Amino acid sequence: MAAGMLNTMTAVATERYFTYTYEPETMPAGGMEFEQEVTWGGFRDAAVGQERYDKWELRSELEYGATDNYTLSLYLNASAESYRDPATDDTVSSTDFDGVSLEQRYMVLNPTEHAVGLALHLETTYSGGEAEIEERIIMGQSCGDWKWAFNITHATEWEDSLSEDEGEFEVTFGLTRHLSPRWSLGIEARDHNEIPEYKLWENTAVFIGPVVTYTQEKWWATLTVLPQIYGNNFQGNPDANHKLELEGHERVDVRLILGVGF
Repeated sequence: MAAGMLNTMTAVATERYFTYTYEPETMPAGGMEFEQEVTWGGFRDAAVGQERYDKWELRSELEYGATDNYTLSLYLNASAESYRDPATDDTVSSTDFDGVSLEQRYMVLNPTEHAVGLALHLETTYSGGEAEIEERIIMGQSCGDWKWAFNITHATEWEDSLSEDEGEFEVTFGLTRHLSPRWSLGIEARDHNEIPEYKLWENTAVFIGPVVTYTQEKWWATLTVLPQIYGNNFQGNPDANHKLELEGHERVDVRLILGVGF
């Protein structure tokens, strides 16, 4: 009976049980929610000139259910970065407004009616001299007290006044278990790859770590801690590390999402 109650909650709730992996469920028609996402990344390598590296990314989202199958989200994006350059002993820091994003998600197969849920995701971002288009295939399902989701993502970024482009390819997976009506605990994995100008597959980085969710009637919070367990730069070894990729990725990523419904 408890498992059935949890299944019903999962089918209609708007909380996210993973922070890097989307689930196929969409916002009910007319529903609205505010989400604040905070991501921290750190511990890059001094070999790439970035000691005491810290990067913060903030995304503020307003999500609206246009229909039961179609959700729209508007994001405001900002970031801050700081590190010490060992060559000069100078501290380098910057704070940026990273533009506005419009996200669209359409649920093709409802997981409550099909063996596997399926949704399609399109997100566009613009910030003056930079832009991005991201496409994502989202799959997932609930099985008793368990819930899983799997994403395949491709993105193209344009930088330097839109004169340079870079491709990104990512696969993410999440598995969590409902421990009670309030708490869920699981694991999340991410493999991120960069392809500058679509000419060379530059690198890959694999992250795996725990994810925990706490829910209340009107709000919820999900936290993921992802240490990098494997990485490789295929164009040499600029970070002097044969097991991790610390030039374009962090050694540890931590992401918290807080959602409030209204």
